[in-house]
Amino acid sequence: MFKQIANQLKVHAPFTAAGAGSGIALMVVILVSGMTAPVSSAVFYTLHPLHVVLSALATTSMYRLHGKGRAWAAILIGYTGSIGIATLSDAVIPFVGGALLGVDMHFHAPFIESGTIPFIGIQKWVVVNSGAAVGIAVGFWKSRTKIPHFGHVLLSTWATLFNFAAFGEANWLPLLPGLFVFLFLAVWLPCCASDIIYPMLWVKGPHAHTHG
Repeated sequence: MFKQIANQLKVHAPFTAAGAGSGIALMVVILVSGMTAPVSSAVFYTLHPLHVVLSALATTSMYRLHGKGRAWAAILIGYTGSIGIATLSDAVIPFVGGALLGVDMHFHAPFIESGTIPFIGIQKWVVVNSGAAVGIAVGFWKSRTKIPHFGHVLLSTWATLFNFAAFGEANWLPLLPGLFVFLFLAVWLPCCASDIIYPMLWVKGPHAHTHG
């Protein structure tokens, strides 16, 4: 199992680095365009629920493809694997990363927030948890992992980036190298854990990782 995990982290590192590079490019666009924090916040609360959908889909699909557990187990694994990891990736790591970079960050956990999402007026916890439910349902009935995992990595990178932009006040230009590191870490470990490692921990017996 540990050899398999190490191999998956190695395989996903180049693509994750490319995703982090796209995040840096987005931050440059944000800085040049003068995008305000409220706009960045609106983008974050669009990307984060989409991230949760694909995370739940990929996690549930991986478990369904390799495990023979009951429906309730697939639902529980899909929910905890998506909400828990998406919160870690998009909210906790940016908060910690910002603190280490000397940035004053506002901490939040979207899946329990009661405030409304900009423009649509629906409570944040409703949208985020509904996204998990949609992803679980799709992953349960049509288990596929390639496209969800691909999209999951990109959405996670961009959601993390817009969290920095929306909830951190700093002169970001000199901090871009450090920002790249945290964008990479926020996606590389959590996304691989959510889509691959976490669901496979619940599968009994020998198994080999394959994308459906």
